[in-house]
Amino acid sequence: MKASNFQSSKAQAASNLPTTPQKESEKKAKLAAIYQALNSDPVDIAALRKHAISKGGLLNDEVRRKVWPKLLNINVHDQHKKKLAPDITKHRDYNQVILDVNRSLKRFPRGMKDDQREVLQEQLTNIIVQVLIRHKQLHYYQGYHDICVTFLLAVGKDMALSIMDVLSIHHFRDFMDSTMDRTKHMLNYLFPIIRKGSPVLHDFMQKSEVGTVFALAWLITWYGHVLNDYKSIVRLYDFFLACHPLMPVYLAAAIVLYREKGVLEQDCEMVYVHSFLSKIPQDLPFEHLIIKAGDLFVQYPPSEMAKEARLQYKQSTTISKHGDFESAVEHQRPDAILQLMREQSRRNSFPSFRTQSSRAVKVAVWALSTAVGVAALAVLNTAAEFWV
Repeated sequence: MKASNFQSSKAQAASNLPTTPQKESEKKAKLAAIYQALNSDPVDIAALRKHAISKGGLLNDEVRRKVWPKLLNINVHDQHKKKLAPDITKHRDYNQVILDVNRSLKRFPRGMKDDQREVLQEQLTNIIVQVLIRHKQLHYYQGYHDICVTFLLAVGKDMALSIMDVLSIHHFRDFMDSTMDRTKHMLNYLFPIIRKGSPVLHDFMQKSEVGTVFALAWLITWYGHVLNDYKSIVRLYDFFLACHPLMPVYLAAAIVLYREKGVLEQDCEMVYVHSFLSKIPQDLPFEHLIIKAGDLFVQYPPSEMAKEARLQYKQSTTISKHGDFESAVEHQRPDAILQLMREQSRRNSFPSFRTQSSRAVKVAVWALSTAVGVAALAVLNTAAEFWV
């Protein structure tokens, strides 16, 4: 995410800072704007990022199912093309995955029937191991399942697999090395950012020798392991998917800075400071912290912080490849046009979308706009049901 994109998103979010619920008309307007961005040809990725960042994020899981794939350049109509491994039990990490999935009961909705949860756990195991089989260079780590279960609950098993397939070789690539070296490199950005925000807090934490381990679970699970509220977790996922892969570290800095008073009240010893910081409060004001994290990112971008971070560890693959990833995301067709291309290709009567006449493209776009207009109207009429 570019700094200019965040500043525009921040301005929109800042206008909604009052704690009173967002007006229904504003929710409807946001939904309409999201669908307009989805219907643009190419899809308006910059606008989708702004909506994902601004207050309330993407509003509900129905919208997330449409927007998250676009933020990751996933063609929802081609996601079944990749073959699934018929036997996942032979993978080297299968047994560890089973153990972790069986320990993930708290991540499923309360009151869910056992048989329903068991189906989801089986799907979760399959998603994890299928990704690992596809990318033999990746190594499973404890906490990966906390991310996968969030996507499974939000978008379903097929889309969750497609999303994790992409994220695992981009945003989470450093975490899936055979060693923790590159993960440590990402965490090394934390203290320089904190120092920029509060030299006093930075010096206190340095003196206590607390290190950065307290934030490890935050980073490698995108806070899914340490937060209990599903709505808060998916709100953060909206934010992270729209931003640079270091944004979870900037959010960690924002959280620590927000809790500065409490940190400074601790005895200046590692055990006390670590204990205080590692117990993340469940009632944090995440909309405020998202704005703060974005401010820190804009003021102190990764390129500047890299000069101050300790670089004795291996350089980050995730960070170095992010520019290419962003470029690949920029030019995408709307889903309805992609579906039309696929269906007509099957009939061998539409061999190449790019070779068709301008008129055919206009007709497709007109048909898309009409269909989505009806769908959007239905969504807007029931917006109150989506907003929670």
